[in-house]
Amino acid sequence: MADERHPLARIAATPGIAKPDPILVAHHLRRSFGGIRAVDVSHLEIQRGTITSLIGPNGAGKTTLFNVLTGFDRPQDGEWHLDGGPLVGIPSFRIAQRGMVRTFQLTRSLARLTVLENVMVAAARARGETLHGALLGGWRGVETANEARARETLARFGLERMVAEYAGSLSGGQRKLLELARALMVEPALVMLDEPTAGVNPVLTQTLLAHITRLRDDGVTVVFIEHDMDVVFDVVERISVLHFGQVVEQGSAAEIRASPKVQEIYLGTG
Repeated sequence: MADERHPLARIAATPGIAKPDPILVAHHLRRSFGGIRAVDVSHLEIQRGTITSLIGPNGAGKTTLFNVLTGFDRPQDGEWHLDGGPLVGIPSFRIAQRGMVRTFQLTRSLARLTVLENVMVAAARARGETLHGALLGGWRGVETANEARARETLARFGLERMVAEYAGSLSGGQRKLLELARALMVEPALVMLDEPTAGVNPVLTQTLLAHITRLRDDGVTVVFIEHDMDVVFDVVERISVLHFGQVVEQGSAAEIRASPKVQEIYLGTG
């Protein structure tokens, strides 16, 4: 790394190597479909406060690994921890409540709700949605505060003029921004993005990258899957390369660029 003060500056480019302050740690994760082992990760650590990219050829197991880590799929073996807390067997919504949220390559907006409602539904403190909270009262103040924060979050992503529009009417790029806004309403410590720039025009891609960088600057750890190497090399601090479900290489952008193994299996030997 160019900055020797960075916590990862002196970390060797070795798969599974320990990090100074990992927020996410996984051990011996295995997920198979029939006779195909989609995920076979012996050890993986994600450093807190960084932007990390997960790359690899199609079918390498990237999205399956995301699904396992975020509770949308269950592994046959292994364990993983967020901030030291175990996540094995915990459903996806509980994992989100603990501070790890994700987006999807194919956006999952609630098409028949407005843009504002899409964001508010993810609010971390929706007190009136529980019977106990409704009976005790006081939830209207929380709801008002959540709406104010939702509007502020939408403004951050340039969607403040669309609060009353149905989410189904947004363009693909706008739905990507909406998913990011909704993720932030959970007040996450870690955001997992599955191909955030897929199908997005170059101008909006730069906007998305600026938002991802700002998330890191605000103290949120970011992990994202990406196929566009220009995007990856432009913003990330650490790259993990998957091949046949295994982490076969890790390092900085410069180290991954220079890796003969990566050139052979992913970037092309030429």
